[in-house]
Amino acid sequence: MPPTEHLYAANPADIARAATLLREGRLVAFATETVYGLGANALNPEAVASIFTAKQRPAWDPLIVHLASPGQLDTITEIPSYLVSRISHLTNAFWPGPLTLLLPRSAAVPDAVTAGRELVGVRIPAHPAAHALLAATGIPIAAPSANRFGHTSPTTADHVLADLDGRIDAVLDAGPTNLGLESTVLDPTQTPMVLYRPGAITPAQLTAATGLPITIYTPPTSRSAPEALPSPGVGIRHYAPRATLQLTGSTPESLNHALATTSSPTTGVILPTGWQLHHTALTEPWAPWDNPTALAAALFACLRALDDRGATRILCPLPPPGGIADAIRDRLEKAARTT
Repeated sequence: MPPTEHLYAANPADIARAATLLREGRLVAFATETVYGLGANALNPEAVASIFTAKQRPAWDPLIVHLASPGQLDTITEIPSYLVSRISHLTNAFWPGPLTLLLPRSAAVPDAVTAGRELVGVRIPAHPAAHALLAATGIPIAAPSANRFGHTSPTTADHVLADLDGRIDAVLDAGPTNLGLESTVLDPTQTPMVLYRPGAITPAQLTAATGLPITIYTPPTSRSAPEALPSPGVGIRHYAPRATLQLTGSTPESLNHALATTSSPTTGVILPTGWQLHHTALTEPWAPWDNPTALAAALFACLRALDDRGATRILCPLPPPGGIADAIRDRLEKAARTT
């Protein structure tokens, strides 16, 4: 395949070009408010298969389908009457936005999209460039994160090209994403509803919208490949930089203690604003510790920057739990796993 075509979302002709490529069954990466996704026609089995090839993604890991409007839900789902009210509460509250719902699939959805499971992940992104592309394409677009499987998710077009240049047809550049972490994934078909992946939409918000309780999915501890994951984003090790990631406590003192025992010329530190180090390291400025939204937005870019600078070990403090910090903790804990 020739080098990936670099398109720009600010140019309407480039959006039209990206939409044409997608309708032709080609692969186009594009910005959403969460991370960049790698898009293909969700109803075209050959196009969907090419996502797995480009990312080197195992077939047991399902994809999320992106829509331009709720009116497209009927093309990929068959929602029973008893769920209509519950789902309407969720979509009215959080779509467009960073919430993926696992819904009963229609026969039009290829098995590869859901890893053979009966529920398909669906969301409507809020990013204006994603909305423009989906509207111009006119078809459901399957789009996992636009990176090599298991690697740190991309939040810029340059991140996409670092992983996938020459492996996909185009990237539609809309600048850095603003949330920086993947969508919340919820199964609303069960009671309690099941939260598979934390994100910017929190359990408290989901319960407030529906009046229903939520249980948090606990992944298995084994790294053996399952027949099919129940949801995107629940793999044991994921989001990982090339360097070994070591998590520390949530204070400057704990970070400095860890650095004192591991310091080397190739040790990197993701450093919250205002924190001071007592030892030399490759530092990458993060964000204010009391602003978890800003921490989330910058996390993956910091990991990639230290990889690019040659870090072999990266130290990163783990934020205290609660709200969007739970999503940051989820990504860091999966990225730091070695077994």
